[in-house]
Amino acid sequence: MSVIRTDKWLWDTYDQPSELCEKLKQYFNEDVSSVDIHQHLVMHGMYRQPLKNGDRLIKALQKRDIWHIVQREERKLREKWDGPAIPIFIFPADTHNHRLRQEQNGKSGLSFGDKVFLFISEHNTENEIRALFTHEYNHVCRLAKYNKKETDYVLLDTVILEGLAENAVRERFGSRYTADWTSYYPDSRLKRICLNLIMPNRQVPKSGRKHLQILYGLGLYPKMAGYCAGYYLVKKYMRDNNLTSQDLLDIEPEEIIEKTDEI
Repeated sequence: MSVIRTDKWLWDTYDQPSELCEKLKQYFNEDVSSVDIHQHLVMHGMYRQPLKNGDRLIKALQKRDIWHIVQREERKLREKWDGPAIPIFIFPADTHNHRLRQEQNGKSGLSFGDKVFLFISEHNTENEIRALFTHEYNHVCRLAKYNKKETDYVLLDTVILEGLAENAVRERFGSRYTADWTSYYPDSRLKRICLNLIMPNRQVPKSGRKHLQILYGLGLYPKMAGYCAGYYLVKKYMRDNNLTSQDLLDIEPEEIIEKTDEI
C-alpha cells in the first residue's frame, strides 16, 4: 500500500463527501457508515461541504503533483525509519475552518496505526506538505515500534507521541516548518507546564476527558499544553543525549522524563 489516488475518487464524488467516504469503509475494521467516517475526518480537517469549484481545485492539485510528492516522501521515510507500508489518503481541507486557517495554514492530518489522512489547501507549499506527512508518518512508525496498544495510552504516551513527530519535522526541515504551537511559550513556562501539569497527570488514560483537555489546552489549561510540553521534552532529550528522532521511535516515555529536576 502507499498513496491512494484519491484525486480520481474526487472527480466523481467531490460534491458528495459522504458518498466519497463510502470508498473508505474497506480500510476500517469497524462496522462504521460512510457518514460516521466523514464526520470523524471532518473533526480533523477534511472538507465538510460540497466543494465549490471542485473540478478546478482537483486540477490545481494534480498540476502541482501533490500525490507524487507524498509518494516520494513515503518511500524515503519508510526506508529511513524502517516503517510499515500503509495506505495514504489525500483530501481537500476545510477552508471554512477558521482555526485551521489561522493556526495550521489550512492543512491538517490524521494518523492511525494502519493508515494516514492528509487534508491540504491549494496554497500549501511542497515543503509544508512534506512536513505534514513527516509528522503523521512518524506517528505511524511510533505506533508500530513502541510496545503498547494505542487504546492503552495515557497522557504521557500521547505527549511524547506528539513531541516525537514535530521534532522529526524540525530535524528534517528546520523550525520554519514546525507548527505554530512549538513557539507559544518560553522554556521557563514549558518547564512549569511539564512539572505542574503533565507530570501529576501523566497516567490519565486516553479515554479520560482530562486527557484531551490537557493535550489541547481546553478550558483553563494553557493552549496546546500537551503538544507544547511534548515538543519541549523530546527536543531537550535529543539535544542532551545527541540523539535523532529515529533513535527515539521505540523509547519508553518514562525514560525521557525520569530526571524531572532537569526538565
